[in-house]
Amino acid sequence: MNVLKSTSAALLFTAALISMPSMAQSSNTPQLTDPEIASVAVTANQIDVDYGKIALKKAKNEKARKFAQTMIDDHTAIIDQAVALANKLGVTPKDNAVTQSLLDGAKKTTKTLKGKKGKDFDKAYIDNEVGYHEAVISTVKNVLIPETQNAELKELLQSAVPLLEHHLEMAKTAQSNL
Repeated sequence: MNVLKSTSAALLFTAALISMPSMAQSSNTPQLTDPEIASVAVTANQIDVDYGKIALKKAKNEKARKFAQTMIDDHTAIIDQAVALANKLGVTPKDNAVTQSLLDGAKKTTKTLKGKKGKDFDKAYIDNEVGYHEAVISTVKNVLIPETQNAELKELLQSAVPLLEHHLEMAKTAQSNL
């Protein structure tokens, strides 16, 4: 396992949170508003859908392809739930520094993935998925859930954690087989 590759996604995601200008706020003030949290959640899920679509086109390993389809299906379902909840609550996800940092990191990762072929692509994709899911799980548990004010949004985030943890285990299994 290439620890450097799998942790790079985790570092990008964490760096997005650390670099937020609102970190200077008092500890009693949420660092992200609910609309900003919704934006981060939708963006993080969409990024993984996009990685899965790349993998469906480029992956040679059947397990990597199956994993990619699962990521597309499951993360699209989470996005649909988040959008439905936002519509119900009359909330529009609000772009923010974390969302932009995630998108910037995704551009770099996408370029790297698109530059690989065959087994090198399969390994890079799965290694990225391990690191990305580790970072997302940590961020959801330690930042997004604690800062969420709306009970329904918090419940949606909490309900996504077991699925994300399952994805991480699937990625680790695939990683050990590559």
